[in-house]
Amino acid sequence: MTTRRTFLKSAGLLAAAAAVVNPSKIFARTIGAPKTKGVKEINLEWCPFEAKMKHVFTISGSSRSTTPIVLTRITYDGFTGYGEAAMPPYLGETYNSAMDFLKKARPVLKTFKSPFMIGEIMEKIDSIATNNCAAKASIDIALHDIVGQMLGQPWYKIWGFNPENCPYNSFTVGLASHDEVLKKAKEADAEGHLIKVKLGMSEKQDKMMIDTIREVTNTTICIDANQGWKDKHYALDMINWLNTKNVCMIEQPMPKLMLEETGWLTERSPLPIMADEACQRLSDVKKLHGYYTGINIKLMKCTGLHEAREMVSLAQALNMKLMIGCMTETSVAIAAGAQIAPVCEWTDLDGNWLIANDCFTSSTVVDGRIQPKDAPGLGLTMNKGVNLQFKAEE
Repeated sequence: MTTRRTFLKSAGLLAAAAAVVNPSKIFARTIGAPKTKGVKEINLEWCPFEAKMKHVFTISGSSRSTTPIVLTRITYDGFTGYGEAAMPPYLGETYNSAMDFLKKARPVLKTFKSPFMIGEIMEKIDSIATNNCAAKASIDIALHDIVGQMLGQPWYKIWGFNPENCPYNSFTVGLASHDEVLKKAKEADAEGHLIKVKLGMSEKQDKMMIDTIREVTNTTICIDANQGWKDKHYALDMINWLNTKNVCMIEQPMPKLMLEETGWLTERSPLPIMADEACQRLSDVKKLHGYYTGINIKLMKCTGLHEAREMVSLAQALNMKLMIGCMTETSVAIAAGAQIAPVCEWTDLDGNWLIANDCFTSSTVVDGRIQPKDAPGLGLTMNKGVNLQFKAEE
């Protein structure tokens, strides 16, 4: 059996690890590392972007056809890294709030001599304001992209994760009419995905969604009730019914503040109960232990990959199951989330497939499983014809 040390050797990372300890070392010796040099100052710029959805997306309580996004770009010493803040309305962030935060963060970044100090940098960035988690994530993701490029490796290799362990990725079907559900279910089935179904409306509507999908496919289904079930007995009845429909797990069945009721449900449920809205950041993980089977990590809520990696370690120590999810995102944030996919039981990284105007490419889905690209950093390539205007306002 391949040990972690053997894996690191085969990936050429022992030299890279030494470079992380001492960033002043020359990175050109690392396989794939560019040799160009430039200004050794961490420079942050940003660009507003509107993600246009292929279909109107409806969950319990809201519908939308677009999602506001702010893309970030960090340059340092001839390298460029990209990040993303995706901001669906329920997060409470907007173009203005994100860009106002980035204006404050820009001079803070300039005080650091190297982007390798991600932990220390993000601690300082996090202290600027209480919220703005998506804006913070856009900085974190860009830092990981640029550092990975300087090391010449993707982050799943730096962390020692095996991409062959990536689970089947889910494709989300929002609340819709019978004919719309049928169309989306066929599309998801054709791509080889698991199907993630948004429930949490009436019992009639919820059961119609599942029964309609079962008209065309018996593909495994993941359920996201989006806090829609308010009574624990009703929730248990629904879960017992869903357990007969080849459903593999239930995400956030009850309101996030109903912790005791959710614990009662988890004890009796035949299916794993995963925390979504109840799990925002690292500090939430231990609080949820014993009440949920596991957690859904979303980079836009936890401020990015640095904290997400810490959440992975804590959840594993507590024997909690792991899921990596997303908002409506471009391939920038999806590529970042894909780095964690190999250690998760479920991946819900379909945000870029749900939009019609993705500006980058990176991770792919092969035989239904998301595969992080074997390329430095996040492995991003800007799509042809895309013209993003990055700038910084002091």
